[in-house]
Amino acid sequence: MKNIPIIKTTGLILGSIFLSLVILQCTKVGVNAKVLDRSLSAIPDSGIYSPFYDTTTIAVHDLTPDINDRIIKRGVKTIIKENCATSNCHGGKISPSFLTYSDIMRYVTPANPNVSKLWEFITTNDFNKAMPPINSNHELSLTDKSVIYNWILNGAKEYPALVDFRAPAITLIVNGCGSANCHNQGTATGAWARKGLIAGLVSADTAQYIYINPSTGAQSIYCQLTNVTLRNQVWTAYKDSVKKFYADTLANASFRPYKTFATPISASSTRGPLNTYDDILMDIMYPKSARSSSSVQYTDPVSGAKFYAKGNYLNVSSSMVSRIDSTVVLANPFTGVFAANHQGDMAYGDGGLKPSEVALIKAWYFADPNIPAVWKYGNNNSGIFKYRKSANIVKQ
Repeated sequence: MKNIPIIKTTGLILGSIFLSLVILQCTKVGVNAKVLDRSLSAIPDSGIYSPFYDTTTIAVHDLTPDINDRIIKRGVKTIIKENCATSNCHGGKISPSFLTYSDIMRYVTPANPNVSKLWEFITTNDFNKAMPPINSNHELSLTDKSVIYNWILNGAKEYPALVDFRAPAITLIVNGCGSANCHNQGTATGAWARKGLIAGLVSADTAQYIYINPSTGAQSIYCQLTNVTLRNQVWTAYKDSVKKFYADTLANASFRPYKTFATPISASSTRGPLNTYDDILMDIMYPKSARSSSSVQYTDPVSGAKFYAKGNYLNVSSSMVSRIDSTVVLANPFTGVFAANHQGDMAYGDGGLKPSEVALIKAWYFADPNIPAVWKYGNNNSGIFKYRKSANIVKQ
């Protein structure tokens, strides 16, 4: 009996020590939080695809979506579920709930991240407001914060649309295809310069280098126009001439472009540049195979100049979608005849695109109003893309 007070006293002492440690630990967390910067110092990269759900099936998919018909990307719902809507927090009995789209939207102001409560929770440096709590070991990564920021900025939609597809798709194309030895403005204009097609060019304006193919060991010599001002002038003038020529091939016959991408004008093959959104649109509407055919298409009766550009830019057998997607074949938009085989090597041999990235580019392609309907669905919606497995034709 005499030992009981000792036990009680010991328990009180241990309890006091434990409480002191808890208070001290909380104080330490608070002090540390004051120097923790949870904000983003710059606007997140718009090239990060930011959906709400992890899986998006593109609008023009086959009856049974194929491998290149689904975009799989970590979305806002998963990010919030992992960090906020856990079973012991806002996915359980703790209010408010963050389980559904409508739950989350109560704390979001579409198109305005900076006044959205959700954005304030995950970026505030006030540890009393910070969510998830700073000592919860659930701090969001910069990538996850960027996804949420872009999603809100683009309208906080439950299902993505053009504004969500365009920037990430263009980023994929530019970064994956616009390298110096591939679809690059500097290399295209450098090849012209080397052949003497640009008057007044001096050697200091160019740089020559050797590219060694990592797979085959084959060497290719490239010449880049490194003078950025001159490059912009030359490439812009070329694009203007192409657009003007194809707008009215008879009235603007003098603007018919020389073949400038491969032999015999250039000593080595140079692909059409894909460095900007405008570059990409021109490549889609006026394909390289039309503006740089492999044989002479027209000889000027007065000057004798030989041109390799076709007068009909629809009479081609290649397109951006068919070059990246091996699940479809292309029909010549002018003749309507489908190819016997797929072309989709650009995704694997050139850019190394993943199925979700191919699907993302396709989603943007068919949603973008700046791409004419003839390059999506053919003349009079006759269809130019056909799925290889099912033979289903993509129509509007």
